[in-house]
Amino acid sequence: MTTMEKKKVLIITYYWPPAGGPGVQRWLKFVKYLPQFGVEPIVYCPSNPIYPQTDNSLIDQVPEGITILKQPINEPYKLAGFFSKNSKTISKGIIPEEKKQSPMQKAMLFIRGNFFIPDARKNWIKPSVRYLSTYIKDFEIDTIITTGPPHSLHIIGLKLKQQLDINWIADFRDPWTTIGYHKQLKLTQAAKNKHKILESKVLNNADTIIVTSDVTKTEFSALTKKPIAVITNGYDIETSNTETLDLDFTLAHVGSFLSKRNPEILWQALQELILENQDFAKHFKLNLIGLVGEEILITIENYNLTKYLNNIGYVSHSESVIFQKKAQVLLLVEIDSENTKAIIPGKLFEYMVSNRPIIAIGPSGSDVEKIIQQTNTGDYFYYNDLKTLKRKLLNHFEAFKAGDLKVDPIGVNQYSRENLTKKLSEVILEQ
Repeated sequence: MTTMEKKKVLIITYYWPPAGGPGVQRWLKFVKYLPQFGVEPIVYCPSNPIYPQTDNSLIDQVPEGITILKQPINEPYKLAGFFSKNSKTISKGIIPEEKKQSPMQKAMLFIRGNFFIPDARKNWIKPSVRYLSTYIKDFEIDTIITTGPPHSLHIIGLKLKQQLDINWIADFRDPWTTIGYHKQLKLTQAAKNKHKILESKVLNNADTIIVTSDVTKTEFSALTKKPIAVITNGYDIETSNTETLDLDFTLAHVGSFLSKRNPEILWQALQELILENQDFAKHFKLNLIGLVGEEILITIENYNLTKYLNNIGYVSHSESVIFQKKAQVLLLVEIDSENTKAIIPGKLFEYMVSNRPIIAIGPSGSDVEKIIQQTNTGDYFYYNDLKTLKRKLLNHFEAFKAGDLKVDPIGVNQYSRENLTKKLSEVILEQ
């Protein structure tokens, strides 16, 4: 490769514009910046996917001149959609509590968990391997990257590695067998074993593993000797513009707010502040931007907070950035579980450059807790921190009234998409 040539890398991804939600952002932005670091990305994605959410505004962010390969995918959600409106809800990750599941939902979850391993996109593996093995040889590609979930894409990488002995980087945006929703899929022991076997094959056959959190690196380090790089998600320069702040004391949550993340200590703290402080009650607003689980809305109603709620629903990524920059305080919530310590929501990094204080609630020892503390971008609370959470909300409100509610971030530049892509390019060029 001469100094003028770029290294060709084939990126195998399910999520690509017009897909909405957080899954598409990571590689859309990597593809944007890779060429300036000596890498020519070639994207392979499905031509007819069923995306739970779409965002047509992201199509305009696809860099010009990028080679994009598309092949059809046969997804069971298409067939399931004829029989049940629940199929689309489940595909979005919104799984009702077991006691509230209908017989149809229980059956669908069992079938999804035990007949579609590793996931419902498994039918794309064989045709993709067949198509890509020819393309890779014809265009002399020597490195591929698979990104999951869906982890079926890692099986595409595994089979291409076995057939062509190509350099293979496996990017895990989330863990595999320890991801929280696995417990809701009603997996048989045989299905659990199959997931473990496939996970092990991927981790031990890929040349390099990329993960998004230190917790996942620690988990995977016990399963493989292969090198593991931590490259988090991040923020893009376009998200750093300022907006006029809301006139009310708004607490905003951006992104899917699933029922398992229901933070009752927050609702209780807000209810008490409203009852105890008339000025707080006069100015407070709760903005939820994105999909919201039914149980969340019921609990908000139970705490008499519905009159303060603006349930805005799903909006485009560009619109969501405006909402978070206008908010007085930003809310981030994760399930109180050992399995969620490795989860770093992509919105955290955009929150961090919104120049608004973050209130995060989640399990002890999570990567989110560490990042927020290191960057001085907010406060992190556990699920038993009612008094300290309530005190912080009141402090923020008093600062809001004084016109002095702000944050002083430290070292957030390391999480810019451009800097993270530079780190990724170094991993790629080492192959």
